[in-house]
Parts: sequence; C-alpha cells; structure tokens
Amino acid sequence: MSVPANNDSAQLGASRNAAVLSNYLPAIGTRVVIAADNSLPADADAVLVALIDGEDGLELVAPEAIGSVAEQLLASFEAVSASAKAESVTTIPAPAGLDVDSVTGVGVGSEDLDAEDIRRACGAAARRMTKAKVVFNTLGAIDPQAAAEGFALGAYAYSGQKSDEESNEATQKVVVLGADDDVVKRASAIVDAVATARDFVNTASSHLYPETFADAAAALGRDAGLEVEVLDDDALRAGGFGGLNAVGGGSSRGPRLVRLIWKGDESAENSLGLVGKGITFDTGGISLKPGASMENMISDMGGAAAVIATVVLAARLGVSTPVTATVPMAENMPGGKAYRPGDVITQYGGKTIEILNTDAEGRLVLADAIVRACEDNPTHLIDTATLTGAQLVALGERTPGVLGNDEFRDRVAELSQSIGENGWAMPIPVELAEALKSPVADLRNVTNSRFGGMSVAAAYLREFVGEDVEWVHIDVAGPAFNTTGEYGYTPKRGTGVPVRTMFSVIEDLATK
Repeated sequence: MSVPANNDSAQLGASRNAAVLSNYLPAIGTRVVIAADNSLPADADAVLVALIDGEDGLELVAPEAIGSVAEQLLASFEAVSASAKAESVTTIPAPAGLDVDSVTGVGVGSEDLDAEDIRRACGAAARRMTKAKVVFNTLGAIDPQAAAEGFALGAYAYSGQKSDEESNEATQKVVVLGADDDVVKRASAIVDAVATARDFVNTASSHLYPETFADAAAALGRDAGLEVEVLDDDALRAGGFGGLNAVGGGSSRGPRLVRLIWKGDESAENSLGLVGKGITFDTGGISLKPGASMENMISDMGGAAAVIATVVLAARLGVSTPVTATVPMAENMPGGKAYRPGDVITQYGGKTIEILNTDAEGRLVLADAIVRACEDNPTHLIDTATLTGAQLVALGERTPGVLGNDEFRDRVAELSQSIGENGWAMPIPVELAEALKSPVADLRNVTNSRFGGMSVAAAYLREFVGEDVEWVHIDVAGPAFNTTGEYGYTPKRGTGVPVRTMFSVIEDLATK
C-alpha cells in the first residue's frame, strides 16, 4: 500500500520526507504516525503486549498497562498455546473489559532484553497488525524509543506501481506507552529517514535515474534547510570527474554529483563527510553481468540513498556535528560511448586508472566523490556502497563489512552493532593493496585475483582519502537489499541500512 502523489503532510503523518518524495517518486512506502500515551487511548482498536517465558510459564510484560483484565488476557493466550519465542506473533479477541477489538501478543523470549530485541519484536508484530488503525504498544514500558522505532519500521510496506492498489487515505497510528515528546520526535525522524532510503532503493530505474535522483535529493535537502549543489554531466566533464564521466558515458542519461551540506555547529571539533555510491542501474557495462537477478541492480544506489537520508536526518534533528554528503550518481550501461576494459581514465584529483573490469564501477564514482569530499577538510569520512559480491561471500546477507582506519573502523562497527545493523570490522591486508598496482597507470580498478574482493575495493578507495582524515568504508551489498524473507522490522527489498549506523556516528562525534 503506497501513499499517492500530492498527499498533504497530515495524511502522511509525521513524515516530512514522504511529503516531499511523493512529488518526485511514482510510489512511496507506508508510514506510521507515532504518538505517546501512558494509558489506553480512547480511539485504540488494538493492543500489543509482550510475552515472555517466566519461571511458571507464559507471562505478560508490564501487565499493569492492561489493568484488571491482565490475568484473563494471559489465560486466553495460554488457551491458544501462544508462544513466547522471539518474534512469534499471536492475535486473539480482546477480553471483556478491554475496549479494543483485538490484542496481539509478541514473543520476546526471556526477561533479559535489549533495545534490539524490542525493535525486532515490535517490527514482527507490526507486519501482522496492518488492519488496526490505532495500536497501543505496551512494549514501550520496556524501551519506548525501541518500541516506537521497531513498530514503525516494521509497518513499512512498498507495493510500487500496481494499477489496482488502493490509496493510503488512512494512516496507521501507534501509541507508545511510556514515550514522551522527545521520543516521538526522535523516533519519527529516524524512521522517516530509514523509510526514505528504502523508498529510493525500491524505485524502478525507469523512474529513478541520475537526473531524477538528483532532483529528489535536492528537494529533500532544501526542505530540510541544507545547502544544495548539483553538478550535471557538462559540469562533471568540465571539472575533470573522470570516474563519473567514464561510468556514466555509456548511458543516454548523464551522471550527476549532488552535495548536501548541514553546517551544524561550525565551532564543533569534529565534522563528517559522507559519500554514497549512486549507481541507479548496473548492467556491468561492457563487462556485462549475467541476466539472472539483474533486476535487483535497481538497488545499486543503496549507499547514496542512505547517505542522503542521513544528512537530511541530521538537519531534521539539528545535530551539532557538521555533515556534508557528496553523492555521485550514474547509470552503468554498455552503450556506444561506454568505457572499456583496457582504457586508462583519470580520476578527479589526478590519479590514473587502468580499467580491467567495467563492472567494478562503484569504486570509480566513489573515488571522485571522496577526493571532492576531502577538499572540505572533514575530520572524519564515511563512504558506503553496495560495492562487492565478496561482502556477501564473507559476511552473508545481513552483516555490513566495515573497513578503514583501525580506531575509527572499530568504533563504527561497535556503534553499528549497538543499534542492530551489525556492522563487522574487516581488515585491508597489505598484499591485496599491492596487487592494485598497474604497469601502465597509477592503479588498476581490480586485481587479477578472485580473493579478498571486499578488502581490495576498500584498498582502492583508501588511495583517494586525504591525509589526516579518519576514514571508514561500509560495504552493504547484501544488507541494503533484502531478497529473502521479512524478519524483525526489516521488509523485503530496500532495508535502509546503514542510515542508523551513520547517524549514530554523527551523534557520537558530537560528544567528542
């Protein structure tokens, strides 16, 4: 169920980004209005409760939120053999005395819970409670922030451009027990940012290509109060952005470079540059990919989507850390003007590159953008991309690879794990970097080995990072696009990873 274009912000709930995007994308995913209350709202038609395995069997978490019917409710769950297994969902009619239509119980395992357990439980429940208009979420008694984020992220659904789809005239609301205005504001902004990244990733390349992607990003930036700069293909040629020019040369739809600037507190000790790969479709170019599952290459701009959403989030919540996003956008096509294996190109900044494989295009556009980003003299830099199939081989579909300067790399991975995106620190071995040397240029864009591809890509990008810049590369080739099944608060298709990781870093830098 998608929100139709030109809906006003009231219909879209607290989602400012959705209000903007509805004018640029053919469809966007569902949003949930987040609210707070310490008792059952009069308009609630469903209640969400947590079930745990207690010493004497099934137990309710925070039974006081339900009141006098708690024992009767627990007996009803026991009668239908409801499970406390994590993310198990059971819905029953509400007992007499509880003025709602139904009660949904979600398993959370044992009492030893963290925020991610709550997010995932609420997300799993939200996917089963789509018919409820107003849900009273009692898991807020455990962690109101996690309960709000998890339910709203789990409720996201994207149905695209189906001609028979009903419009989303009524927006679901989740009322979170124990939340306050600050929790509502923060959760709403974070969820909207993640959903924004999902919306971009889910949009077909027929509708999202460099020009339209840049237009939508610029509109989001302006609406959030960011400074915006967009370089078109003519400006990129004149400026010497050799990676973008080469990769985008085979397409009839020229490349773009978008810069979104949040000034924050200009006296802040730390500042962050963000760079995200924005390949709006990747055929592999002359080094053509196999046809099987190529349709998933609409997601090859997942890094760019996350970076755009993150800098907008920083502005929405007014963080003190200055953040500048530099976002290269191109379509990698095998047209008559496409670059070829054996070509030598010159990246922005002057390094020459021997092309061995045109399907290793992401690092070429990222390198241009990294050099440009470092001209702003940030103290820290994160680039993120759906970059290598080697990430999936090494870490699977759900675990981002985090590479870069050791101390910053380890901190980013730690923060990523703390918020449930589970980034994992990985090395850049010296011998892999050595294999990038070329006999006819400064570097090759790949090595002649199939081993260590994720680390090789990071080694390539490291060559373009400015001195004294703390740098991290996050490879999200698998985690940014879910091709298997829904789990927790993660839907199929676009996931929004690593928005929350990067925002956690922004807030962490503000405390240093």
